[in-house]
Amino acid sequence: MLTNPLQTRPREAREKALAINLDQKRYGTFAEIGAGQEVVRWFFRAGGAAGTIAKSISAYDMTVSDAIYGPCERYVCRERLEKMLAYEYELNCERLRERRGNQTAFFAFADTVVARSFRGNHECHGWMGVTFQSHPRDEASRIVIHVRMLDSETTLQQEALGIVGVNLLYGAFFLFSDPDVLVESLLDGLGTARIEIDMIEFSGIEFRHVDNRVMSLRLVQLGLSEAAMFAADGTVLQPSEALRKRPVLVERGSFRPVTHVNLDMLASALEQFEAQLGGEEKPLALMELTMNNLLSEGELDLSDFLARVDVLAATGQTVLISDYFEFYRLAGYLASATDRPIGIVLGAGSLAQLFEPRFYEKLDGGILESFGRLFKNGLTMYVYPLRDPKTGKLTTVSNLELAPGLMSLYRFLVDQGSIKPLAHYREEVLSIFSRDVLRLIRAGDPAWEKMVPDAVAALIRERGMFGYRKPSES
Repeated sequence: MLTNPLQTRPREAREKALAINLDQKRYGTFAEIGAGQEVVRWFFRAGGAAGTIAKSISAYDMTVSDAIYGPCERYVCRERLEKMLAYEYELNCERLRERRGNQTAFFAFADTVVARSFRGNHECHGWMGVTFQSHPRDEASRIVIHVRMLDSETTLQQEALGIVGVNLLYGAFFLFSDPDVLVESLLDGLGTARIEIDMIEFSGIEFRHVDNRVMSLRLVQLGLSEAAMFAADGTVLQPSEALRKRPVLVERGSFRPVTHVNLDMLASALEQFEAQLGGEEKPLALMELTMNNLLSEGELDLSDFLARVDVLAATGQTVLISDYFEFYRLAGYLASATDRPIGIVLGAGSLAQLFEPRFYEKLDGGILESFGRLFKNGLTMYVYPLRDPKTGKLTTVSNLELAPGLMSLYRFLVDQGSIKPLAHYREEVLSIFSRDVLRLIRAGDPAWEKMVPDAVAALIRERGMFGYRKPSES
């Protein structure tokens, strides 16, 4: 076992494959569909593969694949990968356990991929995973990832796929005790310009203490992906699969903690968005946390991150973590994942900030270019009113004040329906701001409890979140 894997692990795919081949207890199957046998190829080339590879298989024909693994709606999907892993792993154990089970830690590696083809009009992506024993006779553990190949040539995509597969196997076998290092190692020998990993899930005996929400955050933090997503129950979602053919409504915020006004914004926008859709489709509602927000106080605080997502989970929300500070980048990402309508809900104060030219100085076309990108796919912004806590003035779409030179642009967007006011909202919650709730929690003032949903208040009190201290501790 490596004593310091972060510093001493090999970085090249051939070295990693050789290290696995020389580990006498590792023995298993490689099943690869869609881009050649690019992962197992490294093990054959490294030498000593006979001690590692029990079987290598590529069931390319759909009828043949169905006959082995069972039918599936789509061939490049998580369901197909999991069927491959389950079948090959159980087959290894069934055939080999009696003869060599006391000395062998079995594994099954699988991937199902669509790489660039002659037509070249599809997403180049794939599902990849490994089910493995850490020690002979041990219970199985599993890692599943979703990858997007970004190279423009098929051969380069195949090469990148092979390298990330070797990295995954090496990480599973030698770095499983440190999932943070394992995740970081997945791009050894590559770079974010070649491979994106937008979903990872750990399960099984070795990862029973791993929080997959934190691992999703790591993907974005390390630049392996620009977005990650998980459901209210903590289940990791693959973003493009969750967004596929779904109308999407996003609310961005700090959610520190989530308040009545946050939920009212989303509920009001959903009502209006669904009416726009004609009531025939159910939108996917997302609460978005940006890395910029999570890092606003310097270093990333995992306890603070988990507190935010836990209170969102308490209200049943699906969470999107993104590295899209600019709204036009978020819009572009969503438009690449779904062909259905997209909505963003934000407060009037955030809308005013959206029109500040300083945010677009890096774009050649400045604010006009950013707005062109933001609204080019028919995106709609739903604006929640803002009440000034000092003056009581209510700012809405109709009376928003901007620099004189921007008012014509603003009125154009309002007139064409790209920016819409929310028609219904709860007047009594307009005075609630997350920053004030946080201040009251830390000051020990119980007034905060009326500003958040009951389930959120109970969770904050129970777990001592956001600096809350029980009265006896104050």
